[in-house]
Amino acid sequence: MEKDIFILGIESSCDDTSAAVIKNGVILSNEVAGQKCHEAYGGVVPELASRAHQQNIIPVVDMALKNAGIKATELSAIAFTRGPGLLGSLLVGTSFAKGLSLSTNVPLIDVNHLQGHVLAHFIGEEGVDKKMPKFPFLCLLVSGGNSQIIRVDDYLSMEVIGQTIDDAAGEAFDKCAKVIGLPYPGGPLIDKYAALGNPDAFTFSKPRIQGYDYSFSGLKTSFLYFLRDQIKVDPDFIEKNRNDICASLQKTIIDILLIKLRKAAKETGINEVSIAGGVSANKGLRAALQDDAKKFGWNLFIPPFAFTTDNAAMIAITGHYKYLNQDFIGQDAMPYSRVTFDK
Repeated sequence: MEKDIFILGIESSCDDTSAAVIKNGVILSNEVAGQKCHEAYGGVVPELASRAHQQNIIPVVDMALKNAGIKATELSAIAFTRGPGLLGSLLVGTSFAKGLSLSTNVPLIDVNHLQGHVLAHFIGEEGVDKKMPKFPFLCLLVSGGNSQIIRVDDYLSMEVIGQTIDDAAGEAFDKCAKVIGLPYPGGPLIDKYAALGNPDAFTFSKPRIQGYDYSFSGLKTSFLYFLRDQIKVDPDFIEKNRNDICASLQKTIIDILLIKLRKAAKETGINEVSIAGGVSANKGLRAALQDDAKKFGWNLFIPPFAFTTDNAAMIAITGHYKYLNQDFIGQDAMPYSRVTFDK
């Protein structure tokens, strides 16, 4: 009888401290501690984030192990996010993982945060007959820091075929939300107001970028100038038109994302399509993807909301597949804030 594989995942790349335990690819626990302290500043403050991680990581890991019904010494491996992310935050997770590894003699596995988002589609859930993508598939990875189209040929074989050359989609959502007076994080609020507005009320510029790459800096500039001109005419323009502004902005961002995804699917001939990352929780984007799936005959995969934002379950499942390859790392591993799929 084969021995069960228990993987502890630790995620601390930004402002959420998370720990999860996966047994043979099936989730047993997934604990997340958020940080409210950043709301007053309109964005994540790196120093505050790393301090909060230090406070949260021990109770979060302890809770994940207890809820999974397992002791740290019974783990097969400890997987941790090595990058990309905020360096101070990553250092907390990396240092804790190393210390736990030394004290329990359990091997370490480093995980690429972006790879984790993609592999979130393979997290098994007890009693759930889950449909999972077949290789090769395309993944639209959209978050506050990344907007990429990734070709996935195997669990640990991925290639970025398109990415933003400046800002990410999530960043565009949050920064435009700030301009119209919405609190951080603004992306979910734009999604909320967009559902009540007319997506064709206003028009914003769309970039013309070659290949599968993205750009959102021009959209932000167009949005800012549009509001400036309208407020000159009517100082209450934003208040009177908030729903339509949000709906039109959201439609523009979704159009930019999907134009390139459609192009990639057509030119690669791949009809297995998925989405991942924090922005994949956006209801407007999910609905637009479902429409495209029907139109173009895609097999579409959308992760549960719990696995869209930063979470340790995606780190643990990536650790599971790296464990099968016996792909471990030593105590000299250091986190890095920027990293590509070749690391």
